[in-house]
Amino acid sequence: MNLSINHADIQAAAARLAGVAHRTPVATSHTANERTGARLFFKCENLQRMGAFKFRGAYNALSQFTPEQRRAGVVAFSSGNHAQAVALSSRLLGIPATILMPTDAPQMKIDATQGYGAEVQLFDRYKEDREAIGRKLADERGMTLIPPFDHPHVMAGQGTAALELIDEIGTLDVLLVCVGGGGLISGCAVAAKHALPQCRVIGVEPEAGNDVQQSLRRGEVVHIDVPRTIADGAQTQAPGRFTFPVIQALVDDVLTVTDQQLVSTMRFFAERMKMVVEPTGCLAAAAALEGVLDVREKKVGVILSGGNIDVTRYAALLGGS
Repeated sequence: MNLSINHADIQAAAARLAGVAHRTPVATSHTANERTGARLFFKCENLQRMGAFKFRGAYNALSQFTPEQRRAGVVAFSSGNHAQAVALSSRLLGIPATILMPTDAPQMKIDATQGYGAEVQLFDRYKEDREAIGRKLADERGMTLIPPFDHPHVMAGQGTAALELIDEIGTLDVLLVCVGGGGLISGCAVAAKHALPQCRVIGVEPEAGNDVQQSLRRGEVVHIDVPRTIADGAQTQAPGRFTFPVIQALVDDVLTVTDQQLVSTMRFFAERMKMVVEPTGCLAAAAALEGVLDVREKKVGVILSGGNIDVTRYAALLGGS
């Protein structure tokens, strides 16, 4: 199977990230287990550096830049978490960074990206093509474009989350992973299927943005309009040319959850586990906790992808349902 990444790439990424990325904790909850009839193990990437798994892929990609690429700098586009990940990684590695962010990105994500020292340029995600803007900027300035998910180095870095989870808790019957453009699930699927061939890898998307689910079921890339969902990290329009073949080969299914189910799951983490998890970060957990997937009698790994959300927005979501 000739895919863009393999298990060796993920192991190499883990070596680059050792001592730089946090080895995030794995949390459990008796209440979650009772509710689902399963044993759930939450990989807390909401506690990763800059608050999301994205740091893994960004650092793995930037750390492989040539001296010439480091001098010229990096350009990226992102609704928030990849932006912060590239900004922090570039600061750690001494690489100039320019980040394209949508005008409706959470303000705290824009502030954090600038706080890490990156130049931020805003665009209208509903009217402008962020990739076209990014490529034009990269060409004009001689910078290297690192997309948020569709890059083998990014994918391999994200896969280290599953590598760590399996190393810590051993066998799994099911691995639940949130899906935006597919960078996280493609890396995690490679790691999981290598170590545990019988483990079912299930992706979870917002109901309003099921481009990967549609693509997987039709056997070809399906493009959708920009989805309107509170899961801002999953407002993608199509899986990538690198991520989709991995998803086709290794992911068993992709499910969807509603925004209301995401809010309910956010509340569960706040009230019962004392954790802030952003809406996108709740996708995978919502599939289990809200009964979208029957996981009874199963040992289930769940990737909590991030915890970056404005406090006022967080309070409004939890208080308004």
